[in-house]
Amino acid sequence: MIDIRPIGYVIGLLVAVLGLTMLVPLAVDILDNRGHWNVFAESAVITLGAGGLTALACHNGNREGLTLQQTFLLTTGVWTTLPIFGALPFLLGETDASFVDAFFEAMSGVTTTGSTVFTGLDDMPRGLLLWRGILQWLGGIGIIVVAMVFLPELRVGGMQVFRSEAFETMGKILPRARAIAAQIAVIYVGLTIACLLTYLMLGMAPFDAAVHALTTTSTGGFSTRDASFGAFSGGMEYAASVFMILAALPFVRYVQLLNGNTVAVWRDVQVRGFLMTIGTLVAISTIALLHIFPHHWEQALRESLFNIVSIISGTGFASVDYMTWGPFLITLFFFIGLIGGCAGSTACSVKIFRYQILFASIRVQIKRIHSPHGVFSPRYEGRPLSEEVLGSVMSFFVFFTVTLGVFSVALAMTGLDFVTALSGAATALANIGPGLGDTIGPAGNFAPLNDTAKWLLCAAMLIGRLELMVVYAMLTVQFWRG
Repeated sequence: MIDIRPIGYVIGLLVAVLGLTMLVPLAVDILDNRGHWNVFAESAVITLGAGGLTALACHNGNREGLTLQQTFLLTTGVWTTLPIFGALPFLLGETDASFVDAFFEAMSGVTTTGSTVFTGLDDMPRGLLLWRGILQWLGGIGIIVVAMVFLPELRVGGMQVFRSEAFETMGKILPRARAIAAQIAVIYVGLTIACLLTYLMLGMAPFDAAVHALTTTSTGGFSTRDASFGAFSGGMEYAASVFMILAALPFVRYVQLLNGNTVAVWRDVQVRGFLMTIGTLVAISTIALLHIFPHHWEQALRESLFNIVSIISGTGFASVDYMTWGPFLITLFFFIGLIGGCAGSTACSVKIFRYQILFASIRVQIKRIHSPHGVFSPRYEGRPLSEEVLGSVMSFFVFFTVTLGVFSVALAMTGLDFVTALSGAATALANIGPGLGDTIGPAGNFAPLNDTAKWLLCAAMLIGRLELMVVYAMLTVQFWRG
């Protein structure tokens, strides 16, 4: 039988921490004298109480060693539990949100998806706007730790290629998480502060700059405006593009950079592949946009750069309604969202390293066809790839495609049209934010969708954020048999 005490202890502590962070938007609402602070006071009491009591009840469990089953349960449990408590301010606040809407918004925040069901953001209490940003910021640092600590050990989707030689046993997974989280937190906070100061220097209002700094470095995409980044233009779009790219790079490389290894970032094949992909896509998009904005090459370049970086990193900001850019670019944007950033970053979707491994495997297969007696092995960063890694990556692609199809059909069965169903499933599973079409496109939101569709999208966000296999493994009989 699985001992759930270590799981409950960690989840309880994280819920309690979430309750403490509610005091920040509470203070903002008190300063605004809007009478909305009591919502966060009530939410904080409930969240702190539930988290504290859970941690207290489970404190006598073994917290230094986790079995494989416990690690799977902990990872999924955290991303399922935090949105429930994160939804409380939306449920009790001025948004008049139903539980499904409140949970959808919180799940979208914690998974850094960025899809929203709320309108009237310009007039929403600032405490709630800040809370949306905090949820994404916490979700961003959380997924970095999960991607660097848990997923490689769980051998999910080829992530075992990033296993650290310094920590090889599951029994040390929690001390490892604490050590890595401490290093990453310093870099993450520093990047957020740098983004905040940049926005301020470019003329963004202090509150807008604070919230957008939180949602930029987490590649989350929540905004304080209904127009998203369309309310800001010029230099702010370039600045946001830079910080979205930085947040989509492997954070372990920043740790190495701080430790004196100045070439580690550029030597990473993920980084080079990611930057080259962005450069190619921006060039293609800019050329296509010059037909829409003739003689306005700077605008074409700026809008292409910002929106492509926003989608490929999974941030989900939109500075324009790119649904008006024509069928070629609309189709391109759909597939850009299925690329993703680098592993070990706040970015989402399939991830660039999986495509690199896929293409390496394809090249080897072509060589074997040309030279049947030759001995060829796919390599990644100069190292030969094991059959385990190759099989794991190929399985991820198959499961991702099948999952996308299943959710698309399920959403269509709720009454959504083809474009909304397909792009909705893709944006939730890849944690992007906006979909395509008039309803959930960059100029719309998810409020008009029916409750069943919203629950399906919540499930897709969770599955996609945890790299599919973490959730699917728990649905097998073998998992529960140990």
